[in-house]
Amino acid sequence: MSTAIIVVGAAGRMGRTISTLAAADPAYRLAGLVDDKDHLAGLAGADCPVAATLEEILPQAPGAVIIDFTAPAVSLESARSAARAGHALVIGTTGFTEAQMGELRALAAKSPLFWSSNMSIGVNVLLKILPELTRALGESYDIEMVELHHNRKKDAPSGTALTLGECLARARGWELGDVRCSGRDGIIGERPRAQIGIQAVRGGDVVGVHTVYFMGPGERIEVSHQAHSRETFAQGALRAAAWLATRKPGRLYGMQDMF
Repeated sequence: MSTAIIVVGAAGRMGRTISTLAAADPAYRLAGLVDDKDHLAGLAGADCPVAATLEEILPQAPGAVIIDFTAPAVSLESARSAARAGHALVIGTTGFTEAQMGELRALAAKSPLFWSSNMSIGVNVLLKILPELTRALGESYDIEMVELHHNRKKDAPSGTALTLGECLARARGWELGDVRCSGRDGIIGERPRAQIGIQAVRGGDVVGVHTVYFMGPGERIEVSHQAHSRETFAQGALRAAAWLATRKPGRLYGMQDMF
């Protein structure tokens, strides 16, 4: 049985990629496309309902799973609508504040919600491997990270970089907020031992590159993940949607739950 999908932000880069893959795969069925009224012309001819708001689509697509890769305020409104209507929602948006994440967790008690800063299989495998590597190398190795993204990305550091940084910090017994350094300039003195540097580089059409450096006495280890196409994230989101369709509300799900 196919999973019905509603795509929010359907005229955007990720929205188009998700819609194209869903339309080509018999495991999924496009049940609705949502974007603001200025972008609806680009969705003309779609073989499913198209609207400027999610509220207009939901009554026409009972049981459909919503996928939203947009912006924090838009995704949060999608979560509110999903909770009111009892629809499942997969969110791939990054840049949420702590207060916004708190609201998402509260809404997850009313409808199945899934959020991940990165939907790729490779990145989520790294989340398992990096803490083991951190503990094995020990505290004599400094940890730094560089992330590269396209010139239209709005948040920095990336949500993926922060998620990776959190798992590295936990492996050292630290809180990332206490040890993160995302900028160095001027006479700053020696690097503190309890620090994780996360630097953001923006330019061109880079889909996403994250490199973690472990720098110790006489050697350096680099662990790098490169996303070559947005299809990597879109496939992960569709897989999450099919999985979430069978879940019940109760908590904010993520990639590790699906694995």
